[in-house]
Amino acid sequence: MTVLIVVLIFAGFMVVDVLVRTATRRLDERRARRERAAALATSVRLDFTHEAPSLKRVEVPKARARILAVDDEPVILDALRRILALEGFSVDTVESGPEALGLVQRNNYDFVFTDLKMPGMDGVEVVKGVKHLRPDIDVAVITGYATIESAVETMRDGAVDYVQKPFTAAELGAFVRQLSLKRETRLEAQRLPQVRVVAPALAEVVRGDEFCVPGGAFLSDGHAWARIEAAGHVRVGLDDFARKALGKIERVDLPAKGTTVQRGEPIFTVHRGNTAVRFPAPLSGRVTEVNTGLVKRPDWLGQSPYDGGWVCLLDPVDLAGELAALRIGKPVIDWYHDEIARLRQAGGPAERGAPGIDWGTLQAEFFTKRAA
Repeated sequence: MTVLIVVLIFAGFMVVDVLVRTATRRLDERRARRERAAALATSVRLDFTHEAPSLKRVEVPKARARILAVDDEPVILDALRRILALEGFSVDTVESGPEALGLVQRNNYDFVFTDLKMPGMDGVEVVKGVKHLRPDIDVAVITGYATIESAVETMRDGAVDYVQKPFTAAELGAFVRQLSLKRETRLEAQRLPQVRVVAPALAEVVRGDEFCVPGGAFLSDGHAWARIEAAGHVRVGLDDFARKALGKIERVDLPAKGTTVQRGEPIFTVHRGNTAVRFPAPLSGRVTEVNTGLVKRPDWLGQSPYDGGWVCLLDPVDLAGELAALRIGKPVIDWYHDEIARLRQAGGPAERGAPGIDWGTLQAEFFTKRAA
């Protein structure tokens, strides 16, 4: 009986919590809508003719994006301002193409909405002009039934989509929300770090927000690289992803010369304070030489991972058989993008030498588990 009462009380708390959250969200939405309506009523009465003769502007608080709309029909512009402002967008409207292009040169917009059939400069010319002046702005076309074919053709000139008039508030709201989502997704993809294949020495000079992989070298799942030397030996080190994830390295444990290692077994270890990360060997073989300079200068691993920061040389025992398990060229770039996305989700690369993720998690998720 007691258990049942506890369960009922818990269920009651859950229901109350959901109701409170729902009510709070609705109140916030109503408050935001009232603020937008107030901004709409105030802004359209202001005089912006010094910027463009027909310009009317609505600036809403915490706007989702800024939109410029051009149409020669004032009634359409009135509807656009009202609907878009209540959806949370700041809106400028003008009645001619030349005015719109003038504003595009002076202001930052996320979107331009243009009618197709306008006197003087039509919508096709507006699309071309906007994409020429500001390729980063997304242009959407407002079209009637008779000009749908022309609207579709403008997409070859850079328009992202079109909306057919007459439209309801719900239809236009759904349309602009979809455009915003697509734009945010695209911009986020563009913000992903660039991954480049570089000569070994150039890794020292790439920008901090770029990731680089060594030209001509193979990479293992455990983020160690292997470069085949002219004499048949294999030079080994840690890759750019590892150095950016780990941050400052204070000490390196090198393998003993003459040691034989199997692929996937620890071959060298890096330390920071009381924490350590072990890197698995990319290939099986006997260690013939080690970079003793890393004992005094462990920072070389971070400064020059593919050149002065190499770790050891291996005499491989099954080079042809084991190379198939490593990556080289474009597959490395694709894999790096996946690894960088995982790293960001987990906490991000190191900043100012301090890792964004504890080394134990990095060891388990990137330098051991993935190498198994």
